[in-house]
Formats: sequence, structure tokens, C-alpha cells
Amino acid sequence: MSIAALHSDSRTMTVPYRRLLIAGLSALTLIATAASGIASTPPPAGGQQDFDWEIGTWRSTVRVLAEPLSDSPDQWLQFAGTSTVKPLLDRRANTVELEVSGANGSIDALNLRLYEPQAKRWSLTFVNIRDGLLTPAVYGGFHNGAGEFFGDDQLGGHPIKVRFLISRPSPDEARFEQAFSPDGGTTWETNWLAVDRRTRR
Repeated sequence: MSIAALHSDSRTMTVPYRRLLIAGLSALTLIATAASGIASTPPPAGGQQDFDWEIGTWRSTVRVLAEPLSDSPDQWLQFAGTSTVKPLLDRRANTVELEVSGANGSIDALNLRLYEPQAKRWSLTFVNIRDGLLTPAVYGGFHNGAGEFFGDDQLGGHPIKVRFLISRPSPDEARFEQAFSPDGGTTWETNWLAVDRRTRR
């Protein structure tokens, strides 16, 4: 997830999370991540149990870059709260409910993840709670315990690539990172960093 700013088409805030939503923060709009067409990224091997480890409630700390892909000095906004992951459809789908807040406002977001058995990949789609709209998904899966998801989007009217990464430093800790690329994936700028620590299953 990630948090872009001042643009209705911008995405920001990750676990991730595109336009996730900062309630009461009119200058910022959350970004979920990415659209479909990612021909340059081969579908990774995967399985419907890939997210089983995440089911439960987590304590989340989130850092969001206020103005991604801009000439403005880096300004990181900080939030803390909870992330709750619930299984659906025999764990072929799950939802993430993110509720965090900080000095700059709050983020209330929903992430819907669906497993595609034919393609052996997951799609991650974010919902802007403020307007109730689904955003384009990012696609990918897990290799050796690390998740990589890619997609296409726009920021400020310009096409960008979106990358979303998931890693697990320990069984009860998870890291989520979102980055944008304005040059087709040659260079990346991270704009969303979230660390979750398990509170209960």
C-alpha cells in the first residue's frame, strides 16, 4: 500500500497497501497498487495457502512518502494501528482491514486478495473506503517465502510501474513495501513501508 498526494489518480500507502485513504487528510490520497497488463512479468508459481501465515490480527506501523516521484524534499508520514487478515472461500481469497492513524490523519483501507489457480498467481486489489471504489490490482505470488507483485498505473497523468513486496523476517513479523517506477522498471522509488507484528491469530 502507499500514499500518494494531491492527485485523484495517485496511489499511496501499500500494505500495503492505491489510494488507500487518509481520512481527514484532504491533501493526500491513498494508493492501492497497479493494474493488470504485466506481460513483462511471468506468472509465478503459487498456491491458495500462500497467505495462511498472515491470518489473524497484527500491530502495524506504516511510513508513507507524501509526494512520490516528485522534486519535493522527501517527507515521510507515520501511522500506527492494526491490520486484520480474514480468510474467505476456503482460503482461496482473503481480506486485509487496515486501520492506522497518526499526526497527519488516519488510514482506513481494505485489500482484497484473490487466487487464480489457472495462472497460479494472486491479484491484490485495494478499496478506497472514502469513495467505495475498487482500484486496479497488482499480480504475482511467492517464491521462497517472499512475495512479489507488479502492475501498471498512472500518477499525475503519467504511466508508472508499481511493485509490491512482502517479506517475513520472522514468523510473527511481516514487512510490506511499495515502490513506483517512472521509467518502465529501470529505477524504483519506495513510497510505502509497513511493518506488522502479530498480536493474535
